[in-house]
Amino acid sequence: MTAQSSEKVYRNAGNLPLLDMLPKRSGRVLDCGCGAGDNARILITQGWVVTGITISPEEHQLASAYCDRVFISDLNHGIPDSVGDGYDIVLMSHVLEHLATPQNLLHEVKKRIVPDGILAIAMPNVLFYPNRLKFMFGKFEYEASGIMDETHLRFYTFSTGGKLLVANGYKLVRAEADGAFPLWKVRNFIPPSFVSMLNRFAACHWPDLFGHQSLYLAQVAR
Repeated sequence: MTAQSSEKVYRNAGNLPLLDMLPKRSGRVLDCGCGAGDNARILITQGWVVTGITISPEEHQLASAYCDRVFISDLNHGIPDSVGDGYDIVLMSHVLEHLATPQNLLHEVKKRIVPDGILAIAMPNVLFYPNRLKFMFGKFEYEASGIMDETHLRFYTFSTGGKLLVANGYKLVRAEADGAFPLWKVRNFIPPSFVSMLNRFAACHWPDLFGHQSLYLAQVAR
């Protein structure tokens, strides 16, 4: 991660679409890039014990309210030895795009996860349709947050995100896109259940176009 990343504090409601994909059981989670602990806050209510890693001292303080342990470390340099191993789940919600060499971290995880453990990953999809429109008109500009976050070093689509995992020794257990179909103001006159169904249909059949984020569950290929 960049020096600029250490100065940012990521706070949100937690990545519920990714967390909902996780096994319904308890165990140990290693949250790489834990932010302010928003995912950990949800996971501990489900019985998980969470260890967090962040590059930000301020996030370390905030995440400590929910994580059993929190380590300050730059994931570009790997996972600290003191983090230990034997994790049932390794969580990376919007982390790999911040790394110069994400493949190094993916290989490091193999030493930290149990044999049948799950690697849960979320990545922004750079080809989400609003971005395509911007690119078409020659606009490629970084922003304070979102898909074009100024601290992103790499960009992925739904397709290339999955290929990254497979190329680095993982098998995909589940892959989904979380996104929306462009209804604009029309959605105000359509039942929410239909909007939700249409969003899921569009993201499922055209993930590189309508997926805002790409979600993967993977295991080490044996």
